[in-house]
Amino acid sequence: MNNTSVHISEIKARAMEIRKSVISSLTAAGSGHLGGSLGLADIFACLHFSFMSHKPDNPNWIDRDRLILSIGHVAPVLYASLAHAGYFPIEELNTLRKFESRLQGHPGRDHGLPGIELSAGSLGQGLSVAVGIALASKMDQRKNRIISIHGDGELQEGSIWEAAMSAAHHKLDNLIAIVDRNFCQIDGRTEDVMALEPLAAKWESFGWNTLKLNGNNVSEILQALDEADSFQGKPSVLIAKTLMGKGVPEIEDDYKWHGKAPSEAEARLFIQELEKNQ
Repeated sequence: MNNTSVHISEIKARAMEIRKSVISSLTAAGSGHLGGSLGLADIFACLHFSFMSHKPDNPNWIDRDRLILSIGHVAPVLYASLAHAGYFPIEELNTLRKFESRLQGHPGRDHGLPGIELSAGSLGQGLSVAVGIALASKMDQRKNRIISIHGDGELQEGSIWEAAMSAAHHKLDNLIAIVDRNFCQIDGRTEDVMALEPLAAKWESFGWNTLKLNGNNVSEILQALDEADSFQGKPSVLIAKTLMGKGVPEIEDDYKWHGKAPSEAEARLFIQELEKNQ
């Protein structure tokens, strides 16, 4: 086994632990968004354990890369990834959505939790924030990258496309947007609610460098991130096809698990399925 395969195996193992923590924390909370959080675990593992420049022991380091979670309802995967990266104790994940917890249903910068860059809730806002931060970094001549994460259903918001146009106009090649393309949203399939295709062509027409990938394949994620990082003159978008509920066959690709927490019995079964299929 070479160093690259060892590295990929380590990230896959991190993603597995993130998924387990997501299931456990939602079960303890009795509510939350499971499907998208499981689907994004591989991407978060690649970001926090390979791609991003960040310091868990110094979360306000001025030259850190900024991770903007625009789809705030998948906060459980952000929290789990931050905890496993060392930002706060893993045990605190079981306080998700509890009264006075730092881990609320949507991340908030005023909750005191390190590693949170955006108070998220209203969909469609994160890309505008990311554009502002990326432009400021350019003006300050800093080398940090800005990564924003979006749901595909979120792209039905017009504010996304205003921000996309602005990013291309300012040639923000320090900005990488990642679209969680799982074809699911709370009311059903995205193409039934409001069709998004041809999605790649839309981003390209707005002036973005566009990459399509399997968002549950660690090797493809890392390669796409490296390609986006090296591209100059345009912002980049990664259209990452994922499975909602990835790792648990009983709920994979089922939009009904968009905003549903497992029971204790389901949680035990789901974790068993994760371990069996790893």
